[in-house]
Amino acid sequence: MKRSDIIFLLVFTGLFIPFFLSHRLYDSFLWFSREWAFTASFIKFAILATMGEMLGSRIKGGAYIPKNFGLIPRAVVWGFLGMTVKAAFVIFSGGVPLIAGHLGMEDTAAVMAGGITAPKVLLSFCISFFLNIFYAPVLMVTHRVTDTHIAASRGEASGLFRMPDVTEIMTAIDWSSMWGYVLKKTIPFFWIPAQTITFLLPPEFQILFAAILSTVLGVILAFSARSR
Repeated sequence: MKRSDIIFLLVFTGLFIPFFLSHRLYDSFLWFSREWAFTASFIKFAILATMGEMLGSRIKGGAYIPKNFGLIPRAVVWGFLGMTVKAAFVIFSGGVPLIAGHLGMEDTAAVMAGGITAPKVLLSFCISFFLNIFYAPVLMVTHRVTDTHIAASRGEASGLFRMPDVTEIMTAIDWSSMWGYVLKKTIPFFWIPAQTITFLLPPEFQILFAAILSTVLGVILAFSARSR
């Protein structure tokens, strides 16, 4: 284990340990996640999802922040993507139970607000399913476009203020890999089961867990790319 690995591990664990040691910090986290939900989503994804990409870069190339990585642009992009994730959670976690109610399931709001039961697991799976079928592909393609744009900008923060050439980037995407692995495999085998767990959690922890899942997926994709 290199010194950089130890530093990364200390920083990552250091993000969570204070909330276990201080009730005041924990209560502040809950309040902030409720009252400033979209700002909190920006911060959580900007930090955790970016760290996931750093870890993936370490696995693939040996460095957490290689040349032209673009740490700041990636964090900013992930922050805004995190806000769209929060919006999608609100839309699908509110809409899918309504549909289930029209189809005959009773008291869907009470089911989702209560403890873990078979109906809540079923509803959580349905929310995750529709979320990942309709929203996740858009998020993944958008992320690929922004990643390519950051690389083309050599990781410079000024790239955030230039419009990406979406047509050129979309043409250059390896759609065989995007469809054959990222969409066709990670959505049904990782995201749908993992996000089912997400919607079993209290709302204050859902975005945090989703951001952590992004870190986990970054590691999975890195090992996959390395093996290929």
